[in-house]
Amino acid sequence: MAINITMPRLSDTMEQGTVVKWHVNAGDTISAGDVIADIETDKATMELESFDDGVVASLAIKEGKKINVGETIVILAEDGESAEDAIASAGSSAPAAKQEGGSDVAAPAATAVAEPPATNEDDRVFASPLARKIAREHNIPIGSVNGTGPSGRVLKKDVEDMIGGGVSIAPSAAPAASAPAPMPAPLPAPGAALESRSVPLNSMRETIARRLVESKTSIPHYQASMSVRMDALNALRSELNEQLAPQGVKLSVNDFLVRACAIAMHQHPYINSSWNPQGPSIELHGHVNIGVAVSLPEENGGGLVVATINNTDQIGLRQISAETKRLAGKARDKGLSPQELSGSTFTISNLGMFGVDHFTAIINPPNAAILAVGRAVDKPFIEYDANGEAELVIGSEMSMTMSSDHRIIDGAMAALYLRTVKELLESPASLLV
Repeated sequence: MAINITMPRLSDTMEQGTVVKWHVNAGDTISAGDVIADIETDKATMELESFDDGVVASLAIKEGKKINVGETIVILAEDGESAEDAIASAGSSAPAAKQEGGSDVAAPAATAVAEPPATNEDDRVFASPLARKIAREHNIPIGSVNGTGPSGRVLKKDVEDMIGGGVSIAPSAAPAASAPAPMPAPLPAPGAALESRSVPLNSMRETIARRLVESKTSIPHYQASMSVRMDALNALRSELNEQLAPQGVKLSVNDFLVRACAIAMHQHPYINSSWNPQGPSIELHGHVNIGVAVSLPEENGGGLVVATINNTDQIGLRQISAETKRLAGKARDKGLSPQELSGSTFTISNLGMFGVDHFTAIINPPNAAILAVGRAVDKPFIEYDANGEAELVIGSEMSMTMSSDHRIIDGAMAALYLRTVKELLESPASLLV
């Protein structure tokens, strides 16, 4: 009896998915756990693993095509079953592929998936993108890994097994002392003109557009801003990073900000809530899950995802730092799971690293608020000593702006929350306990 693998629901809002790339061909023998395709959802692109053993009888959809959740994308033949019998027994449940002219044709019995042109020895190795990434991070030539996937394909598990066995290769060149400073964008050639073109939307961009329009038109937004002196935090952060350097830990300003926002929820629970249109009512959440906005590189399709740090108020700065780095790295490799993309109760969007001084953000439903953070800048301040004498000093200041749902959060509530976050950041030792 044929096994139909259908398009899974990989996010809570997913209705359709796109097969970005097949990692198997018709005729391949696969086992449960093998990666068979890269699937683009409305939030990210993820590797799809098979839950069954069998032989690929047919790939029922072409790369780049959308398909509804629950529809068949792969037909597997069981042991002793021919591909033709499997396709016949699958019947009409497998969607038809589209010809270039638009008419329906039967799903092909064989679909070839070509590897990109080989440029070096490692490029000729059949391996999943995630396996290649992990191998690069550990300086392991992908060609030295024994692949256990279909047709000898190197899977994530194969690389992890090699790493678990203590195998690692030192980099051939000495590591750079620090990352190079960003280079200015090159100037266009004299007389050069931009190209007019239409860019089709991928599933993620369509979802971003739809959800942000819904948020802006259905939630009564307003903004409140407050500035924070960063001198004490910068000094404490430098001291901690010096002490933690031997352990490979480097705390960022954003780590302190995430912890401050999480702790402040205990004094201001309405910031950590959602609007329930059924009733209606305000739902106060008993858990604090801070969502961190992560921009994806344009070469991987661009877009924006919100990675969720669960129970943020219950963990320390080191755990926040490690989890933020893990989620951001995984998001940019398009590997976040549905659980890592959902469940946030408050969101932080930080553009300070791009040199932005101040901006406002659109609320990420079902959150009641989102905090937009700019960079810290040096400014002159007038301070007074114990004798009341004025003194001009240079200090560091950061701007933060919270967009709030006015159905839940009044102006005074937003101001009090921002004041609490400001006090925590300006007395950063309180964030260590």
